[in-house]
Amino acid sequence: MIKNRSIYLLLFVVLAAACSTTRNLQPGQVLYTGPVMKLNPDTPAVKDQKTFQNELEARIRPLPNKKLLGWRYKLSFYNMVKEPKKKKGLKYWIKYKLGEPPVLMSQVKIVNNVNILRSYMSSKGFLQNNGSGEAVTEEKKGKVVYTIYSGPRYTINQVNFPNAGANELSAIIDSARGKTLVKTGAYYDLDKMKEERERIDNLLKERGYFYFNPDFLLFRADSTIGSNQVNLDLTIKNNTPLEALHPYYIRNIDIYPNYSLRRDSFIRKATPVVFKDYTIYDPARLYKPALFEHLIFFQKGARYNRTDHSLSLNRLVNIGTFRFVKAEFNPVDSVPGNDQLDLNFLLTSSKKNALSLSLTGTSKSNNFVGSEVKITHTNKNLFHGAEQLNLSLSGGFEKQFSGQPSGSASYSLGAQARLTVPRFVFFNAGTHNAYVPKTHFTIGSQLLNRSNYYTLLSGQGEIGYIWKGNEFNEHTLNPISISYIRTANTTDSFHRMLEQVPSLRNNFENQFIIGSNYTFTYTNQMQTARRNNFLFTGTAETAGNLINAFLKKDSDGVKRLFNTATNQFIRLEADFRDYYKINKGLIWANRVNIGYGIPYGNSSSLPYVRQFFAGGSNDIRAFRSRSLGPGTFNINANGLNLFADQGGDIKVMLNTELRAKLFSVIQGAAFIDAGNIWLAKEDTSRPGGQFRFSNVFSQMAVGGGLGLRVDAKIFIVRFDLATPFRKPYLPAGQRWVFDQINFGDSKWRKQNLIFNIGIGYPF
Repeated sequence: MIKNRSIYLLLFVVLAAACSTTRNLQPGQVLYTGPVMKLNPDTPAVKDQKTFQNELEARIRPLPNKKLLGWRYKLSFYNMVKEPKKKKGLKYWIKYKLGEPPVLMSQVKIVNNVNILRSYMSSKGFLQNNGSGEAVTEEKKGKVVYTIYSGPRYTINQVNFPNAGANELSAIIDSARGKTLVKTGAYYDLDKMKEERERIDNLLKERGYFYFNPDFLLFRADSTIGSNQVNLDLTIKNNTPLEALHPYYIRNIDIYPNYSLRRDSFIRKATPVVFKDYTIYDPARLYKPALFEHLIFFQKGARYNRTDHSLSLNRLVNIGTFRFVKAEFNPVDSVPGNDQLDLNFLLTSSKKNALSLSLTGTSKSNNFVGSEVKITHTNKNLFHGAEQLNLSLSGGFEKQFSGQPSGSASYSLGAQARLTVPRFVFFNAGTHNAYVPKTHFTIGSQLLNRSNYYTLLSGQGEIGYIWKGNEFNEHTLNPISISYIRTANTTDSFHRMLEQVPSLRNNFENQFIIGSNYTFTYTNQMQTARRNNFLFTGTAETAGNLINAFLKKDSDGVKRLFNTATNQFIRLEADFRDYYKINKGLIWANRVNIGYGIPYGNSSSLPYVRQFFAGGSNDIRAFRSRSLGPGTFNINANGLNLFADQGGDIKVMLNTELRAKLFSVIQGAAFIDAGNIWLAKEDTSRPGGQFRFSNVFSQMAVGGGLGLRVDAKIFIVRFDLATPFRKPYLPAGQRWVFDQINFGDSKWRKQNLIFNIGIGYPF
């Protein structure tokens, strides 16, 4: 009864708020409810009329108060509280953060809006358009009806370019007329003409016309030729400055790698170092002169071009050593037609050494709660060639407060050293884009103690290359990757688990992983204006082939290095993520993750650190971390109290999530996850775990739930509550468990409601 009363009270508050949108208006004030846009209401429609109508509506200002299902919720929040005395506190937050003041009819400038609408239609070729606007009020609410008659849409009859014989500039423009964006037969479109002017400006910048800009080009339109057509003449304005009509050449290239305004005169008077085409003013000798050969693309005596300008600036920024980067072009007095520029690169160095400390808290879906501390020292110019050295130490602790088995704890200690060199080492293969290729040398070690089970010691060394083909894709190739894993301090509980599943013993044997790996990433997420963005990551790894060619088998048929088995496998993984913007504040996110590992030769299974796992806060959220699979296998099916840490050779995972901005920094989500892991080979101790293509969908786990996200801009804190819909380890025909959902049963909630806390989005 109390529960029903609460619902009724909430509904009453919402309805009361919904009715209060006009009650606080002053005498004579009228609430503006929005525009009504009518395009060609009683004349024939034009092609793409719906698109034009939407574009017209988007240009009308001001916008009315926001609505949700017809309820002007922000205005209701504004009216809920009186004017606060201070610009802080709960009342101020409700009134001005959750709420917004009423938009009034007096704020609407009808004539201005009509002019804007007509101007837009003219820019799209409707040169004979007409329109009007009329205010319509009823009691305390009002709207404006806009009526636009487009008239016929004009097309382009011909486009005339400057005379190619007039001068070099005109010849360059005429030579590229075949790629023009303004084409005969197309609709008259002012936006296309602006794009054409920018295209020509880019072309001229590539040919040395440093001082040219798009505003010096003019399209003249003649709409009097009849048949709703226009002739366009592209001309260079008569008042174009003389310096814009000549190409410029680079005379001197001076580099100031430790520049500051405070030390300007001192640095410029320092004795420079001449290296190839560069004069370098670096009195402290902070950087090797050869560094700039890989970063600056300009050459003495060459014409200025925009590509070299952009590439040089981007490389100097992307190298990560300079805090501020500026290219200064100074004209040199010379005869027209052979104009020259002196180029100065003013570079402000970042602090060479930096120390950072990070503290993170974790709450995982396997009921482990803990924290990690990491301290990192960074040297950004170790050998005076912008080499970056990162030294880090980390330590973490976790404890399991519930679940199976409860009371478990673990701690980890780690150390890593990573040297990044801003070029390819061991071979000369430069890239000619904005991104500096890098070589990294990495060594690290980690100790992981899982209380009541084992201690895992591991060490890793890697040499690799990182480069970008363009802004969309990145490649990481590690031709040498060596890992050593050793298991120590095993307990009786650990051995009981191995007795239950003997095949897991291979995962925890001392072993080497010696091989190579490659990762390809493609994304267009930086294009925020796109409605649909995606990210693809593909990884391939192979191990054991080269080293095993030089090793002999022991008496048990296994090849060993220093009495330690060497793994042999191929591992492939593909992760595709798609983000579709349904509307402002509503995103549909999807992920497909597929992994396939093939142990062979010296290995019967993938090593533990290369296996796939299912379940957890970033995975299938309705199941605890690493508790799923493989296949239909359930390690605790017979009431055992063993630590669920199941890995597999194959993984298929599907996720879909609807993300909506609720208010302020609060976002909501509804999601469904599905997937599982499998074994590549049959394992009698884990029946039902082998992968068979025909059984993939029948053995999928499915779960779903709701979530909240707090977007603090710097980071996102995520809360997800999920429950299983389908349990693959149940007998066939009983795996869907919708009929068992019972939120009122405390025992059901304890076993089936999984609460996840995470940092960032799950994908």
